[in-house]
Amino acid sequence: MSYDRYLAICNPLRYTAIMSHKFCFNLVIMSWVISYAVLLNEAIALFKLWFCGPHVIDHFFCDFTPLLELSCSDTYVTDLVPKLLTIPLVIVPFLIIIISYVYIVFTILKIPSLTGRHKAFSTCSSHLAVVFLFYGSLTSIYSLPTKANSKSLSKLLSLLYTVVTPMINPVIYSFRNKDIHKAFDKYIKTASDIQKSSQQRMNVLLNLGVDDVQGQVHEAIKTPSSTYICFIIQKAQLHEVS
Repeated sequence: MSYDRYLAICNPLRYTAIMSHKFCFNLVIMSWVISYAVLLNEAIALFKLWFCGPHVIDHFFCDFTPLLELSCSDTYVTDLVPKLLTIPLVIVPFLIIIISYVYIVFTILKIPSLTGRHKAFSTCSSHLAVVFLFYGSLTSIYSLPTKANSKSLSKLLSLLYTVVTPMINPVIYSFRNKDIHKAFDKYIKTASDIQKSSQQRMNVLLNLGVDDVQGQVHEAIKTPSSTYICFIIQKAQLHEVS
C-alpha cells in the first residue's frame, strides 16, 4: 500500500503502467505464500516439542509464545527462529514504508498550492492510521517483559492487533468513500426521524384517556418501534393502577 501511494504521488504518470492487475495479483500471492510458509515452519517446530502438562493455555487463543511456555522441551531454538524471521518479514517492510513516506512527504512539500497538499496528504491518511495501529500494538506486545503482571496487558494488546485492527480496517479505508458517507448520513437522518416520530407519539398519548390508550395498543403492535410499544403498555398499566 505504501508503494502504491508512492507511485500515485511521486510518479503519477507511471502509476497505471506499473500498478497493473498482474503486478497487484503477484504482490497478493507473494504475501500469502510468505505468510503461510512462516506459519507452516512454526507449526512444524511446535509439533516437535514435548508437552507434559499442564495443558491449559493462559491466553485467548493459541498464540506461539503461550504454547512454548507449556512445553517441557528446550524451546531456545524454536523461540529464536521466529525472532530472526521478524527481521526480513516485519522490520524490512516497516523500513520500506518509512522510506516511501519520506519520499512522499518531500514530494508533497514541493506542491505549491495548499489544496493540492491537503488532497495528497488525505490519500495517505487511511494507510498511515492502519500502519501505526498495527505496528504500534504488535511492537508493544512483543516488547513487553514476560512476567505475570504483564499477561493481562499482553492479552488485551493481542486482541488489538488480531481482532480490532482487521475489523476496523474496512471502516478506516471507507472514510473517504463518498457512497459510505452518503449511506452514513442517510442512516443518521433516518434514526433521527424515528426518534422524533416516537417522541411526538409519546407526547400525544400523554393527553389520551384509558379507552384511547387501550385502543392504541393494537396500533402499537403494527409499528416497528419497540420504544413506542413499551410506552403504550406502561401507559395502560398506569391507568389501570390509578
